[in-house]
Amino acid sequence: MRVLTIRPAFAFLTALVRVLDGRDCEVETSHGNIEALHYLRIRAVDVVVSDPATTVEEDVALAKELRNLRPAARIIVLAPHATHAELVDALRADVFACFTPPFDYQEVASMVSTALAVDRWRDGIQVVSGLPHWLTLRVACHLLTADRLVRFITELQPATPNGDRDLLIAAFRELLLNAMEYGAGFDAEKVVEVTAARTARAIVYHFKDPGSGFDYADLEHATASASPEALLAAAARRAERGLRPGGFGMLIARQVADEIVYNESGNEVILIKHTDR
Repeated sequence: MRVLTIRPAFAFLTALVRVLDGRDCEVETSHGNIEALHYLRIRAVDVVVSDPATTVEEDVALAKELRNLRPAARIIVLAPHATHAELVDALRADVFACFTPPFDYQEVASMVSTALAVDRWRDGIQVVSGLPHWLTLRVACHLLTADRLVRFITELQPATPNGDRDLLIAAFRELLLNAMEYGAGFDAEKVVEVTAARTARAIVYHFKDPGSGFDYADLEHATASASPEALLAAAARRAERGLRPGGFGMLIARQVADEIVYNESGNEVILIKHTDR
């Protein structure tokens, strides 16, 4: 395995070496995109991490060149800033993940490690609508794809009232994973439709899974209270059902959302967060 980093910060290289310790992986560096392309023409690379000083537009162009030269390679974009349109372009260009400052180099290094471990990942996120106020995606039901989408949504999500942006992202992640798990059994051949919409007064997330739905009143495996007893009981019920560890995200979702609404069959859910408060 080989990772090519373009003009990396020393702190990132340090984090990357630490995360990849013990794995048979070479870490190479280049001084710019042109040198990186020359390198890619003569040597195979599994993951490319872009120059943090170049724009998303430049990195998307690099991603397209990379796809021609090394179709199996994954590109992780580091950029000084990113607009909604640029992030949508990155999704359409099959960029693996995107980060803007302040960079958490440990998180970036972990994403590199994840990228190294996967083979079938392209077309996991398809853009149906890329408008700034209405983003709709078709997402393959795979945990990796969920992690990639959460990273993009983190970049797309503007600040929210009371500084609860991170909690809103956590709620988004839990509802996405619930749709993938209960609606599709984490079958990567199936897709969940995800919409992130923004009005003058609210942020809206809508999830539609391919399953037959569920009885919302029967969600005994979800954590309904933050008490230690409730957390332990919920964990035990999930283990009995063979479910992934979790359920706490729904507790977060209920706390951060102003409204969570399910359809009659239970295979669609809308989360609404008011922004005019």
